[in-house]
Amino acid sequence: MNKNALLHRQQGYTLIELMVALLISLFLLAGLITLEQGMRSTYGNQSQLAQLQDNERFALTVIGEVVQQAGYFPSPTVYTESTALPAAGAFAAKQPITGVYSAAAPNDTLSVRFLTASGDGNINCTGGSNGSGAVLIYTNAFSISAGANPALQCSVNGAAAQTLVSGVTNLEVWYGIKSNGAVTTNNVDSYLRASVMTAANWQNVTSVKVRLTFTNPLFGQPGQAATVQITRIIAVMQRAALTV
Repeated sequence: MNKNALLHRQQGYTLIELMVALLISLFLLAGLITLEQGMRSTYGNQSQLAQLQDNERFALTVIGEVVQQAGYFPSPTVYTESTALPAAGAFAAKQPITGVYSAAAPNDTLSVRFLTASGDGNINCTGGSNGSGAVLIYTNAFSISAGANPALQCSVNGAAAQTLVSGVTNLEVWYGIKSNGAVTTNNVDSYLRASVMTAANWQNVTSVKVRLTFTNPLFGQPGQAATVQITRIIAVMQRAALTV
């Protein structure tokens, strides 16, 4: 009797009990794996959206800073609009902004120029400033690079274009002007594309509306479009606060 009781006490788990325990463990493990994959996917999406927002912010900041400086020149007692910004290339005398319209991607180009004095700290679209020891005109030309990996790029004074932000597929530009000559302020009453701008219009640009189209890193997920657009209206500081 004592021997039989000892053998009974030494018995382990049955096969059925082990299978049930294994099944429960697998169920819990599958839940943990699903949770981990969901967290990883969420983190990846948030990282991509944060990068997209950073790219949007940087692109519009660079364009905004340059457009706001359009037509700037130092020492108004020394320079006039004509002497600071003479006729050159697509620019007429005194003209600080020009552009080219295209109905097809990658759409428009935008060119902005201003005169800087050495050491004045005015920055061009590639981040450079004038340290030449003399006055220098900066002509900043924004465009979208062609090819499989389009990007917002800019060149300064005809140099090779440098990539500013990748994933930008289109650049669209409207020029804000005062079309009614009887109005005694520079308030914008029309936004025109470059294709319909006249010589007088180019001398009368008070603001610029820029629309950038970015590829959507979340495209393919439910409810996500292929692209994301962002628009900003930028005042040309030389004219926005003036009356005529």
